[in-house]
Amino acid sequence: MCLRIIALRFCMLCIWQLIFLNILVPELMFPSLKMIMANKVDTSASSSYYALLITVLVFVIVGTCCAEERSVYLVLMEEEPVAFHGSHLSHEGRKVLALDSEVSKAHAKHLVDSHDQLLQSNLKTGSYNKLYSFKHIVNGFSVHTTPSQANKLKVAPGVKLVEKDRGAKLMTTYTPQFLGLPQEVWAKEGGDKNGGEGIVIGFVDTGITPEHPSFTYDPLNPFTSNISHFSGACETGPRFPSSSCNGKIVSARYFSAGAQAIATLNTSVDFLSPFDAAGHGSHVASIAAGNAGVPVIVDGFYYGRASGMAPRARIAVYKAVYPTVGTITDVVAAIDQATMDGVDILTLSVGPDEPPEDTITFLSVFDVFMLFARRAGVFVAQAAGNHGPDFSTVVSYSPWAVGVAACSTDRSYPGSLLLGNGLKVGGVGLSGPSFGDGEFLCKLVLAKDAVRVNGAFPRTPAYVEECQFPEALDPIIVRGRIVICVFSAGFYNGTSNINAIIDTARTLGFMGFAFVANPAYGDFIAEPIPFAVSGIIIPKVADAQIISQYYEQNIQRDERGFVIQYCARAAIREGRVASFVGQAPIVSRFSSRGPDFVDINRNPADVLKPDILAPGHQIWAAWSPLSALEPILTGYHFALLSGTSMATPHTVGIAALIKQYNPSWTPSMIASAISTTATKYDNYGEVILAEGSYLNSYYPSTHFDSGAGLVNPARAIDPGLVLPAEFEDHINFLCSLPGIDWSVINAATGERCNRSLSHPANLNLPSVTISTLRNSLTVKRSLKNGGSRPETYTCSVISPNGTMVNLSPTWFRIAPQEIQDIEIQFRVIQAGGEFSFGEIVLTGSLNHIVRLPLSVLPISTS
Repeated sequence: MCLRIIALRFCMLCIWQLIFLNILVPELMFPSLKMIMANKVDTSASSSYYALLITVLVFVIVGTCCAEERSVYLVLMEEEPVAFHGSHLSHEGRKVLALDSEVSKAHAKHLVDSHDQLLQSNLKTGSYNKLYSFKHIVNGFSVHTTPSQANKLKVAPGVKLVEKDRGAKLMTTYTPQFLGLPQEVWAKEGGDKNGGEGIVIGFVDTGITPEHPSFTYDPLNPFTSNISHFSGACETGPRFPSSSCNGKIVSARYFSAGAQAIATLNTSVDFLSPFDAAGHGSHVASIAAGNAGVPVIVDGFYYGRASGMAPRARIAVYKAVYPTVGTITDVVAAIDQATMDGVDILTLSVGPDEPPEDTITFLSVFDVFMLFARRAGVFVAQAAGNHGPDFSTVVSYSPWAVGVAACSTDRSYPGSLLLGNGLKVGGVGLSGPSFGDGEFLCKLVLAKDAVRVNGAFPRTPAYVEECQFPEALDPIIVRGRIVICVFSAGFYNGTSNINAIIDTARTLGFMGFAFVANPAYGDFIAEPIPFAVSGIIIPKVADAQIISQYYEQNIQRDERGFVIQYCARAAIREGRVASFVGQAPIVSRFSSRGPDFVDINRNPADVLKPDILAPGHQIWAAWSPLSALEPILTGYHFALLSGTSMATPHTVGIAALIKQYNPSWTPSMIASAISTTATKYDNYGEVILAEGSYLNSYYPSTHFDSGAGLVNPARAIDPGLVLPAEFEDHINFLCSLPGIDWSVINAATGERCNRSLSHPANLNLPSVTISTLRNSLTVKRSLKNGGSRPETYTCSVISPNGTMVNLSPTWFRIAPQEIQDIEIQFRVIQAGGEFSFGEIVLTGSLNHIVRLPLSVLPISTS
């Protein structure tokens, strides 16, 4: 937008300059005009010629200066893609006809040719550049062109949908124990050396660091399960030789056409290979499927051993996001290829970070690709987003993808600053003690008191109090001392950073640093980061004031305010030793919240989002030493990170374990098992809490914070009942959306609305969400016995406030693989303006407990 405004202003400047020069000194611009004037040509003729030349040149300048900017557009076509052409797939989504057969190859070629022909017939030569042809699970292509050319495609024959690319963004040593994997699930599947065996997990992300120990192959412990259903490939390139695909990594590809179309890639970090220069992709892959028992060593300190959730699962890499840029066109191309290759599970910790502007959320191109991946039998998990704690901030919308929220565990890394008066002030920071065992006190100096008096630098906060520039501080005063650096304007507006403090501390020989809150800016959020020098972050103003008061009481100043004697002392204590106390899990502040919504106006949807809660706060996992986006982590092989990007692979790894234990289950059955067995209680037996907007602010979580609750692997592999919902059900759901134009659904999916649900809440999800309940509504759920024994269930319900909920039947006996329908009648007894929450609990005679969350907005009693 800014570039366009600048271009328009330049156009106007060109025009005004043209007019000015030709009115006042025309001979400077046009020698021909000088000739006309010298030869005393008839003035009427000369003025006409003069005006014509100005007009022509104005159009030339406007056309040059104000040319349309190109963007990437995604285009969906009418004809069926290869995967669903003919009889390629059974209703469970398993492959029937090989996708590399001659028939498939011929159809794929036909689709590519049709894309090329459409572009050639409708767009000007040289006005576009086709980036990809999608042909496996979706028929379409992406093209780099101008808005006017894209508008031509919208009315071209055979085109269903044209959508502008919105861009793609990035959204453990202990979590296996926290989730009970070693004692429960791994033990049932042969231990950590077998968990996930035979399952292929696809990762659409920033790539992978192949030499990392989390991804190495051990020839003494060969894989035993056949993965003949998978047929990937190993693409090579910078830092990624063919040996990188080693048996643990079974496939690696990269997709860059979109990135290269809209940005100039940096060859030092944007490697055109599956290699991960950022670290994000390696982190995500190792959480889900990293090898078991890998030592985590950072700055020479041993933090424990890391294991993925499914340490024997195979890894298929699809790099689609680069340090410089990420595009949806590269991401969906990767989804298309991963599904074609035959991955069992797909991990999407990347994706669009905002809702689509011109369609409903469920029908964006990104969501359509996930729908067809699900149709092809792939379990898809997606990060819920990092825009919490505000409501309706989820970026996972569709019922066919599992949206994952993030929470803490009971592990933390507490640090403290010991003051000379014996007080200990708590903080965070993964660093060793300032000296010895952290009990030796050294002098404490406020950065502002150590500023060079005659230094030639600006007196801005970055120089004076934020410790960003070594040249601002007197080395004699700060060397060998603990320096107090203050959160100020530079940190508030994002121009200052902790890495610069560390560089200053190294350069000037600090004994350590304390980065403290500033009353002028309030408390701030701080995460533990490995510091190469001793340091601690004090994010609370109250604690910073304790330090300030002690400091001022133990220094002497002259009449000008300069310190003449430093008597305050302190020590930074060990901050790298984990503590396992406190309430957990707690929904992380950053984790995006529901309710789900159907459009950019955030009108609520009858779908529960997020679906599930998983650990995503302070997670140790593999990292790329290049660390292209996080300079403070450069050189490290492991990183402690937080985000729903970290929660998603936890869920993915657990899905792999469920798939291994129940190989015939469809994605909807796996998703149902994860949801209905989740727990809503923490380690204190209380309802899981959620972090609010401020430090130390908490409230009891609702389904819009934590979904069904914390994932429970031990129960999820044997849930008792599951709720199937397949492709046709999702289409019927779309067709039942209030006010939906059925032609829009047909345009996006290629499917016609031959039937619809009586209400969107009738989609057979493992939850019920009703965004507008007037008087009463009855919905149905179909439950399947996924076990091998008959079981009797009794039904109970906790009604949401303002409603009365009745179930029919109130008990039932169900045989193995049998389906049992239950009716759920909602009736408003008191209208309100907010959602309220409850649950249905089905208790089985074989100790299975099945929970269905209820979220209802009761509008009126009539």
